Order: sequence, then C-alpha cells, then structure tokens
Amino acid sequence: MSFRFFRTLSITLGLGLSAFGFAQDVYAVDAVHSQVGFRIRHLVAKTSGRFTKFTGTIKVDTKDITKSSVDIVIDAASINTDSEGRDKHLRGADFFDIEKFPTITFKSSEVKESEKGKLQITGVLTMHGVSKSITFPITNAGTRPGMKPGSVVAGFIDGALKLNRNDFGIKTYPGVLGDDVEITLDIEAGK
Repeated sequence: MSFRFFRTLSITLGLGLSAFGFAQDVYAVDAVHSQVGFRIRHLVAKTSGRFTKFTGTIKVDTKDITKSSVDIVIDAASINTDSEGRDKHLRGADFFDIEKFPTITFKSSEVKESEKGKLQITGVLTMHGVSKSITFPITNAGTRPGMKPGSVVAGFIDGALKLNRNDFGIKTYPGVLGDDVEITLDIEAGK
C-alpha cells in the first residue's frame, strides 16, 4: 500500500469524525477579562479578594455539551485582597502555603446543561494538597466576534458556589474567620 493511500484514508477518517460531531471548539481563558474571586466572613463583616494569575482551556462540543471539558490552573501566589500584609499571610503556612502548594487546579469530569444556558460543571478541585469533587453552576453567555478580526470569544459568567475551607485543610483562626468561602467566576475565553 502506498503513502498516498494512507494519507487519503487519514484525511477521510478525520473528515468523517468531524461530521459525526467529535470536533470541539477550544478556547483559552483570557485572564485579563476574567475574574476568580472569593469572599469570607472576618469577625462580623465579609472580606473579598481574587486571584490575578490563572490559565485554562475550555473545550466546547457544540453538538453534545456533555462532551465538553474545563481545565483551570490558578497561581496561588497571585492572591490579592488589596492588603499587602494580609496577602503575605495568606500565602504562608497558616493558609495557602504556596511553597508546598503553588497551584490550585480544577479539572472537569462532567458538564451538563440543567436548563437553557445554565451549566453544571463537576470536577476535581485540588487546593492546599487536597482534592475534592465539586459542582459549580455557571451561565453559558454564548459566543460573539472578538476585538481582533476573525476572532471569537465565549463567555461563562455568574458562576457561584460555597466551599468549606476546612475540607481543604485550611482550619486556622476558627471563630475569627468563617468556614464557608463564597467563590465567584466570570470567564471570557478566546477561540
């Protein structure tokens, strides 16, 4: 058999698989236009912050949303609460311990649409050396042309969930800090 036969066969198979919906649109998270934020109770009020450095890949199967996936990596050292002293403390052994655990990761295992435009994304969140399965709801804001000619952006907004920090081994200052941490996600990603 000739090289030409194998080349023709591989092109034919590739086109055939695309026709059956196996192709996915791949988007890279745009950290400049996205936000990973949090809020936690401190004594009687709530304090908020965010992570400023993160990367991620979102694969969207437009024919079958359940074949989509999300993979996010957050630089734990990028925590920012607008207080240099507090941020330094949060990076230390009492909290995120970034020397031992420099990243926070999320890798999806299931994506489903709970209602039109509303997604439930389940996967493993690894933080502070602990991995737990979580599910977060988020709105699929759709796609539109980007700022650069020919570019396409997708939006996934209004994601919100609560995590118990004790579940991830962060148990310092009980009574001073609340156990529940409110997480918010607003993601813009470019194709």
